[in-house]
Amino acid sequence: MSVKELSDKLRKREQRRTHVRKNIEGTPEKPRMTVFKSNRYLYVQVIDDAAGNTLASASTLEESLKGLKRNVEGAGKLGEEIGKRLKAKNVDVVVFDRNGYKYHGLVKAIADGARKAGIQF
Repeated sequence: MSVKELSDKLRKREQRRTHVRKNIEGTPEKPRMTVFKSNRYLYVQVIDDAAGNTLASASTLEESLKGLKRNVEGAGKLGEEIGKRLKAKNVDVVVFDRNGYKYHGLVKAIADGARKAGIQF
């Protein structure tokens, strides 16, 4: 993939992200769960946009989750972990922000893992 193709790909993802974020906002009752994928790691944050606080986060970079690979199975386990952390903070309902990524593969696995832990979207 050339540099121009890569920059076009990133620009288009940024456009999708801003288009979706116009309609999604995290509140204290229903915070926003956002996903970020790097080439090596997966990150999930749950954010209260009204207060500007991160309520919970999990990533494959953490010591306890270091063994998870960046695949669908690892993403599902990451989703379950963020679900457990949210349940500990008495958060049951979130708004899912796919952050401009297509809703399949890793992003879908994270969402399914969180649902498995009892989080509703």
